[in-house]
Amino acid sequence: MSRASADDFLRIGPKVRALPIIHGSGDCAVRVREELLARPYDCLAVPLPPSFQDDVESAIAGLPAVSLVTQLDADPDDPAHGFSYVPVDPCQGVIAGLRVALGDHIAREFIDLETPRFVPQTAVFPDPYALKYVSPEGFAAAVLPAIPPPERGSQHAERIVWMAQRLRALEERHESILFVCSLLDWPWIKDAYLRKLELDEPEPFFAPLQTFPVDPRTLIFVLGELPFITGLYERGRRELTPDDNLSVDGVKEMVLQARDRLKADRPQVAQRITPQLLSVYFRYVRNLALVGRRLTPDLYALVVAAKQTAGDDFALAVAETAREYPYSELPDDPEDGNDPACVRMGIERALVPGWGMARMVSRLPGQMLSWRTCELRPRPLERVRQNWKHRWDPFGMCSWPPEDDHIESFHRHVRDAAKAILGADLARSEKFTTSVMDGIDIRETLRNWHTGDLYVKVIPPSRGTIEIVVFLFDVPADPAVYTHRATWYAEHSEESTLAFFATNPMQNLVGPGIAQAEYGGALFLFPPRHVAEVWTDPRLDFAETLEERLLSAGFLHSQERHVAVVSPRPPLASWRRLARRFDRKIVHLPLKRFGGQLVERLRKFHILNGKTVRSYAAEFIRDA
Repeated sequence: MSRASADDFLRIGPKVRALPIIHGSGDCAVRVREELLARPYDCLAVPLPPSFQDDVESAIAGLPAVSLVTQLDADPDDPAHGFSYVPVDPCQGVIAGLRVALGDHIAREFIDLETPRFVPQTAVFPDPYALKYVSPEGFAAAVLPAIPPPERGSQHAERIVWMAQRLRALEERHESILFVCSLLDWPWIKDAYLRKLELDEPEPFFAPLQTFPVDPRTLIFVLGELPFITGLYERGRRELTPDDNLSVDGVKEMVLQARDRLKADRPQVAQRITPQLLSVYFRYVRNLALVGRRLTPDLYALVVAAKQTAGDDFALAVAETAREYPYSELPDDPEDGNDPACVRMGIERALVPGWGMARMVSRLPGQMLSWRTCELRPRPLERVRQNWKHRWDPFGMCSWPPEDDHIESFHRHVRDAAKAILGADLARSEKFTTSVMDGIDIRETLRNWHTGDLYVKVIPPSRGTIEIVVFLFDVPADPAVYTHRATWYAEHSEESTLAFFATNPMQNLVGPGIAQAEYGGALFLFPPRHVAEVWTDPRLDFAETLEERLLSAGFLHSQERHVAVVSPRPPLASWRRLARRFDRKIVHLPLKRFGGQLVERLRKFHILNGKTVRSYAAEFIRDA
């Protein structure tokens, strides 16, 4: 008598081998395909009723277009009357097995029990990504102690006995049978097979079947994997490229695709998504997955991580990219309206053509899902924006206080940095005598090493201070881009008087009475005092560019000799001539000295159409 091996662990009978899977998993679908191609099976048995066979196989011929094979419940008096359905999904292990069997002319047997109303069985399963490192036998053995037995007399128990009975009948006609079934069913089917339990033939009933295409916008409620990831599996099948690690590599490709989507739509937002930020994003995703006791992330983790690291726009791009399925034959455009011939799926319910809203139950239930909410700020429709624009009062505008606090804090930091530079210009070196003063001057000491003398730094108190800081974010600034120019006066003593040029806020309304713009340049005067409106002051009409006018205003209104200028390039000769004209000196700080992402965030600001808007502005303004 030969010893049993690990390979025999999943064997139900002498001619039947079970392959327990998690329905709706791409990793399991790949494993089913590999199993069918690795062994000489002459029959594939699947846990679906025989009445579904013709319709399901016809729908498989239409792949990669996703469809539903639906069956109306046979009990119209049931208050939960609805449909059961088979999702014809490329990442569904049963569908993947049938697809291979059809291509290789392997016999297919649908052996589940015909039921007038299907009752699904689902559970929380381990992440099937483990199948990349663990054999199906090891995976099933690890889960086996946690699989509960079916309730006595339940539909689940009857289905298990019926499938075991059908497998014994199939052994009489076939030599090698692969039985693809749910991870919850296989040990009890094996038990019923070995005990030779039997079930009487069920009473016949009438339950019509019909196949429907699925609205592409609702595929995320049908497919086991994300629609984008499902498309990658289908692409790998068509192009014969490796698809055994798409559960991870596909997520990376999806995120990069979301960034490309942003580049076309909102390039300034996409510019912030640097490789460094993506590295932070993927670490965040990994941590969220581990907290959820998963090896691979779900959509919620991907969207939450995107929101926390790069803002709502990136999170929306990730969510929209995730729901895209490139092989859909229906238009994915809200302007086209709803196709009356397709099913619009939701959470356990659907709008069925010719029927209306109905309960939907999958015949191949997979991982138990928990639905969670994630608040994102969607981009408003154009007609809504136009309505907001028509209601805009050009004489009632103010700023958003939290943004004022951020930019004022940054302005104070820059002013302190400019003061430090001002003091450093007055520093000198002296030969050491009795005190080290402000520290040893290493450079001067090395220069005079041959004399043996030590030199120390002497930094006297700085003379004067910095009253005006001018930020120039874009040099040269295009007047056609930065069309909005204004001077704002401080609301309280902790705010600066502000003059700036920015993009047109009316082109980016983000809420009712809330517009977003981006600074091209800004002048901060602190302590605040009233000055003439910078952009209409005739004393500054000699300036030829936006930058020169803002700098001239700074030189004109500064009561101190030094004016701090923050710009991406060194001061131009024309700027220095302007400074001499007003007897001022420029203290330059390079813009790259400050974090690029910080500067990009601070450049964006919101204009509110009246102080009353501040009461609800937080609902539409979120810090990126």
